[in-house]
Amino acid sequence: MADNIMLNDLLNISEKQLQDTRVRFHINNGKNDPLTIFLQDSSQLQEWQYWNSKQFKVGQLSIGFVRMPTKDEWLLFTIDTVIQITDLKGATGVGCVVEPVDKYNKYLGRVVVKYPNKNKQIFRVGSSIFADLTVSRILETVYSGKKFEGYHNVRLSYYDLELIINGKDDAYRNALSNQKAVYVLTDKKTKQLYIGSATSKKGMLLKRWSDYINDCSGGNKKLTELVQNKGVQYFKDNFQFSIIENYNCNIDDDYILDREKYWKEVFCSRGENGYNIN
Repeated sequence: MADNIMLNDLLNISEKQLQDTRVRFHINNGKNDPLTIFLQDSSQLQEWQYWNSKQFKVGQLSIGFVRMPTKDEWLLFTIDTVIQITDLKGATGVGCVVEPVDKYNKYLGRVVVKYPNKNKQIFRVGSSIFADLTVSRILETVYSGKKFEGYHNVRLSYYDLELIINGKDDAYRNALSNQKAVYVLTDKKTKQLYIGSATSKKGMLLKRWSDYINDCSGGNKKLTELVQNKGVQYFKDNFQFSIIENYNCNIDDDYILDREKYWKEVFCSRGENGYNIN
């Protein structure tokens, strides 16, 4: 999409209506990632959108976005009109009854906007931000996760990989599940590397990479120390997963371990230059 295409070029919301529009940006709450929820069951996000109904008023337009894995990008997932609010009497919860705006359905799950949200507020007034909501791209179909484009093109962020493992699109998971491999983890901030291998003993590539999603270290000593010193968020924000060589499940594990050693020497990933120990 061209850089100068704005979200309101698609939606055509009047200036008057924008003043009475509420926009909510959804990010990971420490327990759940809204984009993963979108992939699993997008209807659950309605509860996220309308939690704490005190933020809304009857007649307002309500627009919801979820954060994408790529920096400053947000996926549009709902546009509704608030038609009723229940008095929660001081409690928090969902107290809104809404009606989808049907004319916008064709954009839901497909329009990705660029917006830095520097103020870190999850609720914004439409008139205060719509001039900054640039359309990054319009997907051909509703977003279903990272598309598998061959083992030689695997380059995943932590968040990409998390969505593949926890999402509903089986294509990428199936591609990784029966593969042995030599792989590389890249610390994009320091440029240091960790070379690893996935064998039948370690549960193949999908299982091996799932370990990093579970504990951000995969059991590696230097990565464990890194996470202890800098926190899990550092790992999540800076590490990238790629495949150096992939093999089918019939290749002998010892051969793959030899190839792992070879690539450690090629990339000098032991010692101060990387995260490998042996």
